[in-house]
Amino acid sequence: QVELVESGGGLVQAGGSLRLSCAASGRTGSDHAMGWFRQAPGKEREFVARLLWSGSGSASYAEPVKGRFTIFGDNAKNTVYLQMDSLKPADTAVYYCNADVFGRQYWGQGTQVTVSS
Repeated sequence: QVELVESGGGLVQAGGSLRLSCAASGRTGSDHAMGWFRQAPGKEREFVARLLWSGSGSASYAEPVKGRFTIFGDNAKNTVYLQMDSLKPADTAVYYCNADVFGRQYWGQGTQVTVSS
């Protein structure tokens, strides 16, 4: 079983920055992926960013956030972060942490990000 605990959401003005964090506990192993999804009111949950927790540590991003968001991890803390810069009102959503452990999906409780214009 894997537990994900998120923090870092809040209210920010357009153009501002926020950093989300997601701490994983439990049996994640050394080769898994962690990432972020978001869900805006009335919309489906969508992919934001993903980090492979392996030697390559490669990251991938959704087109709307490329160049503005950065995902990175801390192996010692088994924590993944999402640095969000140049935020836009369209980024307003509940952000969910996700872990893919041997094909099984785990989700955090979600954290609200609100960007005012």
